[in-house]
Amino acid sequence: MPTAAKLFAAVAFAIVAWLAANASIPGLPEGTRIGMFREITAAIGVIVGWRVMGRLTGGGYTTSMGLGVRTSATIVFWVVLGFAIYEMVRLSLKKRYDGPMEALVSVFGIMIEFGKALGDVQVLAILLIGGMIGGFLAEFAGRRWR
Repeated sequence: MPTAAKLFAAVAFAIVAWLAANASIPGLPEGTRIGMFREITAAIGVIVGWRVMGRLTGGGYTTSMGLGVRTSATIVFWVVLGFAIYEMVRLSLKKRYDGPMEALVSVFGIMIEFGKALGDVQVLAILLIGGMIGGFLAEFAGRRWR
């Protein structure tokens, strides 16, 4: 059921995801095609904000700020996993793997490679502070418009 908390969480975490994606681009491996990276990441932020943070409000501002950081971490997991699977499929279509098991195992290596781009202080600050603000806004909206 749509609520104000879910709407605010979806919008806030779309912005957080877009900003974090934009800040992580310089740290991506050389030759990585960006394409719709920011937009897809923001769409994942909308979904995770709505489904995760939106339903967790109601426990107080401090708790919601912590849950906002959890939501940011969830966004990071799904974005890195999704783009690693995409990269694995792209490489497998170029016949870079000997078999399907090697391709599946390579997803974890690709995730680690993409995850290194998130080690930048600016990206971590965006995810941490943005998650706290997003959690606060979702809690505020949940209390204000019940």
